[in-house]
Amino acid sequence: DMIDAETASSYGLVSRVYPTEELVEEAIGMGLKIASKGRMASLMAKECVNVSMEVSLEEGLRFERRMFHGLFATKDQKEGMSAFLEKRKPNFTNE
Repeated sequence: DMIDAETASSYGLVSRVYPTEELVEEAIGMGLKIASKGRMASLMAKECVNVSMEVSLEEGLRFERRMFHGLFATKDQKEGMSAFLEKRKPNFTNE
């Protein structure tokens, strides 16, 4: 059965509900925000969400932990941490 957006929100199934006339603008804004992050971290986060739909909670958390640890071997992780500590915008290179 279909439910409306407000009901989905009250059930905790969605994180935000926007009026129809604002939806495209908000979606583009969210996409731009995600695009400003490190590409590898964004791809791994998406993969974690996808895997979580197919495995148990324990397996999903283990997978997420492995992905998180794997990111520490990247140049982008080091750039992100440096930028944070230096209070500047990161320059990710997808490496």
